[in-house]
Amino acid sequence: MHPNESPTPASIDDAEAVRHGHADLLAAAAADSRARLLRQFDAYCQALGARGLAVPQSPELNLPLWELGHIGWFEEYWIARNPQRRLGVAADPRVSRAAPLRANADALYNSSEVAHARRWGLSLPDAALTLADLQRISQRRLALLLDAQDDDDALYFHRLVLFHEDMHREAWVYMAQNLGFAPGVEVTAPAASALDGQTLAVEGGLATIGSSADGFVFDNELGAHEIALPGFTIDAAPVSWARFLEFVEAGGYDDAAHWTREGWSWRKRHSAGHPRYLERTEDGAWQCRQFGTSATLDPALPAMHLSAHEAQAWCRWAGRRLPSEAEWEHAAVTARESGAAFDWGQVWEWTASGFMPYPGFVAHPYRDYSMPWFDARPVLRGASFATAPRMKHPRYRNYFTADRNDIFAGFRSCAT
Repeated sequence: MHPNESPTPASIDDAEAVRHGHADLLAAAAADSRARLLRQFDAYCQALGARGLAVPQSPELNLPLWELGHIGWFEEYWIARNPQRRLGVAADPRVSRAAPLRANADALYNSSEVAHARRWGLSLPDAALTLADLQRISQRRLALLLDAQDDDDALYFHRLVLFHEDMHREAWVYMAQNLGFAPGVEVTAPAASALDGQTLAVEGGLATIGSSADGFVFDNELGAHEIALPGFTIDAAPVSWARFLEFVEAGGYDDAAHWTREGWSWRKRHSAGHPRYLERTEDGAWQCRQFGTSATLDPALPAMHLSAHEAQAWCRWAGRRLPSEAEWEHAAVTARESGAAFDWGQVWEWTASGFMPYPGFVAHPYRDYSMPWFDARPVLRGASFATAPRMKHPRYRNYFTADRNDIFAGFRSCAT
């Protein structure tokens, strides 16, 4: 796209377009993300106003006021305050920076320095001041973005900041689910897949996994490399509630044989005996709580709010297994190229792979994006219904600890 062309609505929602997009497209995407962020923050203010935007201290939650300030801090730190912003991945993350607009912003919002638990004890600026800071930072960012135009290196941090905000916005959606109120923005509800229960046969051979350095690429995706994969079959869509609840009804939550040792330990600490946010009526029907409202569960929808332990247990019970992330990526990419049926993007999908660097990994300037998390925690692939469409890329790697069931995560199964 030429820098003077106006982006279409589809452009700002297209993952490849945004990863390669120039200043005008990125400006439109940034405006879209910020408008949604502010609507979400308003929803938090309305739901939590009486409590001063306070939420319980939990690894699953973050203070909305802190998170809003952090989004602005991250934007300013990597763009307006960064004298090497035009160097892209070659920028030195330790370079001396200009002072922030708010004098103590680094001490408040630098997630690399301010531990999660400490955030509840900080004296944060109020909502009005935080929003004013965000507006001033955004204006500076836009001026610098228009100056960058079509220079890929100069646009690197603008793309990073956009995706960072999109990630936090998704986290706010599943945090609204956790706290039981509407998220403030329209999200496309999960849909039933016509491919539920069907499988896709994938031929064995050499598979290219990972991305080349073309356009914007997250550091943990880089290092395109070949892997020899035997042939396998994989579900054409994530496992539905209908399929997962067969495991529940068969007593799968009470049989240690289906669980890994870590999974069974997790199960004993969680005594519900069924997935999170599900509840049974007196007549035995399943209901699901979605953003504070209970409704009859549609068994055709993809199962979600499942931990990796629950996904693994179902697979053992069903005589299946979780795919490796290489198998998932190869299936998704080859299906896209061939037109084969492979439905993804409704729920994040647990894989059997631990999060580790690809061969030749080199960290990008935002060192804490990947490096601290290379501890073999499970990789998730795909995207969820709450993921910004421009984040939905078949080579994107997500990662959470295996016990997390607050995120919009399900799985698909595989067999050799």
